[in-house]
Amino acid sequence: MCIWYKSIQALVEEIDRCIKAKDDEALTLRHLSETLGYSEFYVSRKFSEIAGMILKEYLNGRRLAFALKEVRDTQKGLLDIALDYGFSSQEAFTRAFGKAYGMTPGGYRKEPAPVVLRTAIRPFDCYLTGTGGKDMKKTAHEVKTYFVTIPAHKFLHIRNYESIGYWDFWEKQSHIPGQDCETICGLLDSIPDKPDDAGGEEANSGSGQVMAYINEPTGRLCSWGIPLAEAYGVRLPADYAGPVPEQMQLMDVPEGEYIVFEHGPFSFQTENAQVEAAIEQAMQAFDYEKSGYEPDLTQGRVFYFFHDEKRFWKYVRPVRRVK
Repeated sequence: MCIWYKSIQALVEEIDRCIKAKDDEALTLRHLSETLGYSEFYVSRKFSEIAGMILKEYLNGRRLAFALKEVRDTQKGLLDIALDYGFSSQEAFTRAFGKAYGMTPGGYRKEPAPVVLRTAIRPFDCYLTGTGGKDMKKTAHEVKTYFVTIPAHKFLHIRNYESIGYWDFWEKQSHIPGQDCETICGLLDSIPDKPDDAGGEEANSGSGQVMAYINEPTGRLCSWGIPLAEAYGVRLPADYAGPVPEQMQLMDVPEGEYIVFEHGPFSFQTENAQVEAAIEQAMQAFDYEKSGYEPDLTQGRVFYFFHDEKRFWKYVRPVRRVK
């Protein structure tokens, strides 16, 4: 079964590649099945089994997600956008857009509002399959440690005071209406001007979204003995004045100093576990006394966790100078 999860992951990546290349002819079940070497019926069945939706539904959702970004961020004609993303006419595009987002493309362009985009699924998950770097050779990157000053910004997020780790966080959020992973990630994808968004190839794929830990006296005690609330969201400019989805919080984060523990690009499928262990070890071994800094445990300070296999894995922890 693990092989099929990897195969569907490859199919998901091929779909995004074709959409970005505007290669509509390749976005057919026949072509996609040929890339895997199986029959159309078998690929369609396995996709539905693993993804929880039919391939056509997923494909249309991804096309609309990329099209929405062009409606929002460019002045390109709506007809041109429609044809670029596989719609037969502007009218067909408007109908699909309205059904998905409850407004017309023109109306959205005039007044963008947070909507739930169809984010790229990740069928292969090394956490759930028990793979991801156990007993693998050493990665090519070491963990770098350095200090940075991060300007004031806003953090748009949801938070949980009881969860323990990423997967427990989303398990608990899934029981709260409108706060499941798919809905929250889709909403965050539709919000522009995220400073952490890689843009380009990563657009509409969860780029710019981060896990965070907030120093909160009512939060759960973490392994360091510090009460923390876990959160998931996006950083936004300090002057952000756009809409805030009703299930999210927008907090001001003042300028501050941080220590960064960073590992370079890695393979999520084969190196994830060892990279995580290397960073944890680096954080535990760091000698704060010699650095002239100490962890800043002030209520409301935010500890960011960035996980992007193509760029880096890093923890960004608030600190303050020792007087």
